[in-house]
Parts: sequence; C-alpha cells; structure tokens
Amino acid sequence: MAVKDDSKNKTQKRCKDFVGLTFSRGVAGKIIGISLAFILSHLAHHLLKRINQPRIASDIFIGLFLGSIRPLSDSFEPEVIQTLGFIVEFGMICYMFVLGLEMNPYVIFKPPTRDAIVAYGGMLSTFILACGITPFLHYSTKPNHDLGLTLTLSITLSGSGSHILTRVITNLKIGKSDIGKLGIAAGVHSDMISMLIFSIGYMFFPPGETNTIERVKKGAMMAAALVVQSVIAAKVSPFVMNWINNENPEGKALKGTHLVLSLAYMVFLCSCSTWYGYNTILSAFMAGIFFPSEGRISKWTVGKINYFLNTVYYPIFLLWVGFVADLSHFEAANLESWATLFLLLIISIVGKVFGTFICGVMLGFHWPDSVALGLLLTAKSHFHIYLAVISTVNKATTATTGCSIVIVIFLTIVHTPFVVAHIIERARKRAPTRRMAVQWHDPSSQLRILLCLHGSHNLPSSINLLEITKGPSDPGILVYVTDMIELTDQIAATLVQNEGIETVTVTDKAVMEMRDQITNTVQAYVDESGEGISVKRMIALSTFNGMSQDICILAEELMVSLIVLPFHKRQREDGTLDGGHPGFRYVNRKMLRNAMCSVGILVDRGFGLIERTSGSHIFVNVAVIFIGGRDDREALAYSGRVARHPGVRLTVIRFLVENNSENAQRRPGMHKEITPEQEGEMRLDDESFASFYERHIAGGRVAYTEKHLANSSETFTTLKSLEGQYALIIVGRGIGVNSILTEGMNDWQQCPELGPIGDVLSGSDFSVRTSVLIIKQHDFKGELDGLDDDFNIM
Repeated sequence: MAVKDDSKNKTQKRCKDFVGLTFSRGVAGKIIGISLAFILSHLAHHLLKRINQPRIASDIFIGLFLGSIRPLSDSFEPEVIQTLGFIVEFGMICYMFVLGLEMNPYVIFKPPTRDAIVAYGGMLSTFILACGITPFLHYSTKPNHDLGLTLTLSITLSGSGSHILTRVITNLKIGKSDIGKLGIAAGVHSDMISMLIFSIGYMFFPPGETNTIERVKKGAMMAAALVVQSVIAAKVSPFVMNWINNENPEGKALKGTHLVLSLAYMVFLCSCSTWYGYNTILSAFMAGIFFPSEGRISKWTVGKINYFLNTVYYPIFLLWVGFVADLSHFEAANLESWATLFLLLIISIVGKVFGTFICGVMLGFHWPDSVALGLLLTAKSHFHIYLAVISTVNKATTATTGCSIVIVIFLTIVHTPFVVAHIIERARKRAPTRRMAVQWHDPSSQLRILLCLHGSHNLPSSINLLEITKGPSDPGILVYVTDMIELTDQIAATLVQNEGIETVTVTDKAVMEMRDQITNTVQAYVDESGEGISVKRMIALSTFNGMSQDICILAEELMVSLIVLPFHKRQREDGTLDGGHPGFRYVNRKMLRNAMCSVGILVDRGFGLIERTSGSHIFVNVAVIFIGGRDDREALAYSGRVARHPGVRLTVIRFLVENNSENAQRRPGMHKEITPEQEGEMRLDDESFASFYERHIAGGRVAYTEKHLANSSETFTTLKSLEGQYALIIVGRGIGVNSILTEGMNDWQQCPELGPIGDVLSGSDFSVRTSVLIIKQHDFKGELDGLDDDFNIM
C-alpha cells in the first residue's frame, strides 16, 4: 500500500511540475504560437484561395514557418509538444473515423470499374518503384532498413488523399465532368486500399516487437480483436443506429440520451481492438469503414467532426508538425538529403503518372487526360503527414527524412489546382467556339439542321417542316437526315465490319428497306421543290442508353445549329396521341439536357397531312408564343425563317402581365424580387423582340397580337382557346423562367421536359389538328465561363 501511495505521489508531483513548467516559463510564447497558428492559417488560406490552393497547403506552409522560428519553438518544451501530440492523436482518431464512414469497402468485391483500374494501376506502379529505390536511400535511423518501414514508406507514396482531391475538384467546378468524377472515384478507391493495407499490415509488423514468436502471437491477438470489432460494426451497428434514428426523426431535436448513447457506442467500437494492442488511429478507421454511413446520427457526427477538424484541429496539427519536423533539422549541406527529397518526389509523381498512363491506354483515354489523372492522384492527406512526423518522433526515420516527406506531400498538393486549370482549358478549347443556335446563326452562311426520324411515318411532317424552314435558296440549309435505330441483338447480328470511314454496315432487311424509303422520299422532295436544301444521310445506331450521346457527338462534329427530334408519342386514327415510346422519350430528355446546340421537339398532329406548301397560293397558319427567356428568343429567331416562306401566315402572340395585376409591368411577368440576372434576361427579351418587330411585323408580313393575362390560370385558358386555329404552334421550352404567367403549371404536367407551355399544347386533351414545335436553346450550365459543369473530355 505504501508503494502505491509513493507512486501516486510521484505522479501528482510530475503533473504539478508539468503545469508549473507550462505556465511559469514561456507562457507568452505558447499563447502567441497557438494564436499565430490560428490567425496565420486562416489568413494564408484566404490569400492562397485566390489561386485555388486547398486549406492543407496553407496550413503546411504556416506550420513549417512557425516551427522554424527559433524563439517560438523554444518556448514549447518537449513536454508541451508531447501534449500537443496527444491532442493531435485524438483529432487523428476523429479524422480517420470520418474517413472510414465516407468509404464503401464492399466495392472491392465487385468487378473493377474504370476508377478502380486507374487507382490500382497508379498504386501498383508507384509501390513497385518505391520498393525498388527506397532501400538505397538513407532514411532510417538504423544501419539496416526494416522491411516494415520500407513497405510503409512505399504505401505512403502510393496512396492518395481522397478528401483533399475531392475538395480541389469540387471547388474548381469540375466535379460533374467525366474526368472529375473519375478522379474523385479513383482517389477514394486509392485512399481506401492504402488505408486497408496499413490496417492489415500493422498486425504483421507491430512496432516494438523483434521476437518472431511474440510478433506472431501479438498479431494473431490483434487480428482476432479486429475481426470481432468489424463484425460488430457491420452487423450489430445497423440495428442500434436504426433504432436511434427512428427515435429521432428529421425535423425534431435530437434526444440527449440517445445522442450520448450513440457517441458512447462509437467510442466503444473504435476502442475494441486497442485493448489488445492494436493502433487506436487505425482502429477508428476500421470501425468507421464498416459503420453505417446513412441515417441522421451518422450525418450529424460527420458534420460535427468536420467542423471541429476545420476550425480547431488542423491549425494545431500543423503547428505540431512544424515543431517536430523542424526545417532546421534538414541537412541542407548534405547532397544526400537533397537526393532523398527529389527521389521521393520523383517516385510519387512518376509512379502515379506511369500507372495511370498505362491504364489510360488500356481504357482508351487521351494521353493528356491520363497524365492529368496521375498528377491529381499524387495528392496526399493529413494522415500521410502524420505518418511522416510520427515516424520521426518514434526515431524510426531520420529528421531529414521526416522533413523531406512533409515537403514532398506539400509539393504533391500545390500543383493540383494548376492541373485542374489545365483540364478546364483543354475542355474549353474543345467546346464549340461559337454559340450553336438559330438566334446566333450568320444569315450569310448555310443553316445546318440535324433532322432525326424514328421511321418512315415521320417523313411527311418532317418534309413540311423543312419546307417552311428552308428560307432563301442562297445560302439555303444543309439537312442531315438521321435515322434513330435501336441496336437490338437481332440488328447487332446483321452488322458487317468495313474498312472504310463507316465502321459497320447494317444489313438487316427491315432497316435497309426503311432507310431506302426515307432516302428516296426525301430525295424526291428535294428534286421537286427543295431548292436551296442540301441533304445528307446519317444513322444513329445505338441502344437507348447511348443514343443521345451518339447524336450529341454527331451534332457537335457536324456543327449543326438545331436538332429536330420527333415526339415520343404518335397520333392515332382518332386524332389522339398514344402512350408513347419510353425509349425515345428517354433519348429526347437526355438530348434536351446535354446537346451543345438548340433542340426542337416536334409534336405531329397531322402536320404532314397538309398539302405541300411550296406554292404561294397555299397558306399555312403558324403561331409563335413569346413570354420571355432564352428559349422563347430562340423560338422567335426560328420563326423569322418561317416568316420568309410565301405560303406561311405567321402570327406572333406575346403574353404580357395585365396592367392591373399586382406585378403590373406590360411585359412578361416576373416575381416581385427581380435579380440582376433576371433583369438582364428581360433586357435581352426587349432587344430581341424589338429587332423582330422591326424586320417582320412593322412591314405587315407577320401578324401580331398581345394577350394581357394575370396568372397561370388565364394562360391555360388562352392556350386552350388556340385549338384548331393554327396548323403549327412554335414555343420555347421555357423551363427556369421565373414568370407569374406559368407559375403553378408544373403541378399537372404530363411531360415536364417540354416546359409548361409545351406540355399544355402537347397534352392529350388539346387540339387533334394543331402540331407543336418546342424549342430549347443550349445554355451553359454552372460557373465555368463558356463551359458546362458536366463537360466531357475523356
């Protein structure tokens, strides 16, 4: 008992000495150092944010900078730095738990996808290169290199910092692009595989054990504990968390007892295997990776831990890194130190780039995209920095090696924004150099149209549409008549491979007959009355999943201004429309979303039955409805071509807000709060309509009428009143236009992809004699100037 009391007194005395040491000597330096870490890290992040550098880059720079200030580092005694190390370890446990939560380990057991292949290739090549070179470097404190340390260093260089890479890609607005999605997925896969290797390898190379038998016993004990922990996390946790989530539904405050219970359960899971000697940080990762990521509690935990990491932990962590990986310990006078630094950097970059390049060749990527992916995947994370520093603390590696690895990690992160900027620049060069739309078409050049057909039944309406669209014979129009054919197993069996430009020829009898009929009918029309019309034949042979992409690529290569697609519904003999073809509807919706030019959907209700309109004595009544917005301006521009045809009587119907309505302005109605962007759209509407009025309406060639309406109910009534008055009504798709005249019309839409006006006019209860052409002008989505967020470059 006396021995225990004496030990207790000694512990209390050490604690008192530590507290006295902390607050009696250099307390000002400690306060200044920690304060500077927070202030300068936020300031540096704000400054470097202008060149798109991630937060970790500014934190590393500030940490190394503060650690190299001798008076400041001297004020932090070894005991204080050790205490910071305990705080860092606790934060790293939280970090690793959240990292595991955001990963899905079961993808390992699925067939490898493109991102998995890229991740495996980059890791494997880097690992082989590191294992072949690092043994010749002087990085260990021991004369003979330890196998476990060599493997750890090689895996560190092979891994990726998934959350750093994700943050860079999403912040620079390429997360929706094909290369952005692939880079994020490959980074997560690479990070997960390297972390699992670390977690499993720790059991085979436990630190501090030199006896082989003891190492095997300890490893087996840790393995058993880790298996039990993983089984509990994967099988028991869903029941526990589902019960807590059901007791705390969204919208209600979390119950304190349930919150404490869930946190205690997470702590228990993370510490299960540590009772048997397993590493606490890796244990947290293994608990997190099998823990349910869905549910309110898990999302709450991730949000709170990320807030703690960003606001409190990272500055302290990098301050500790700066003190331990002191740059003054780097032997700058020794050439071997510089050789180690540059070789580690070369291994990290060359290994990743070589591996992703080889995988890119196998997967058919362009070589610049493969190189860019490799450079992005070199980015490392906070855990890799922790490994580099803790190995120095434990005297496993030299101080110079620790500094070199931290510098290498910093350099692998700094270049990532510049790689992304290069990707954006390449994508922007490949994007159309001019706006492909009828509104922006040069009248002195040939208008290019991609006219798509489901079959020969679309021919009559399509030919009449061409007739009223052709405009003057000089310069005329160039029409690419394209057959949309679903690639079935039966048709695939009839494909014949060619050596020429066309890779395959369709020999299916039904398809050949249909194509011949379309070709002959179109050519007969052109020979008879198609002056100014040039026709070329195309085919879109694909499954419905890939057909829209094929047509988009074809339209981009041919530089067409307008794609015309048939509506997915056909008119029955009684005049009503049938249920439609879901495959063609899917294609139409994808085209409206992804096409790099204007898209028109033609709803045919007998437009092909009208007598050929080549003579001026035959009149076709056509109307265009103008409310406002990009799509309506495109519809108005297209109507300008239609108005030139001598057989067309065009009427422009402009919907305006009634004067005495609460949002009164004799113009397309907007909500009360008008943003600068909406004001700009309204100005463009006025300019576009004024130009059209001067060219077509003022001379009396085109009729004009205004409809003053108060709300969407009156809009619907007005549209219904147009039944039977016109053979064709041209409207803009108009989705996203903030107009009071269409507000609420989305509630009863049958085909939302056609927009509020187009949906009403194409509805089953509308006229059986009025066809509709719904037009959408291509708009750049996102914040990349001149480029869509979801661009394709690979």
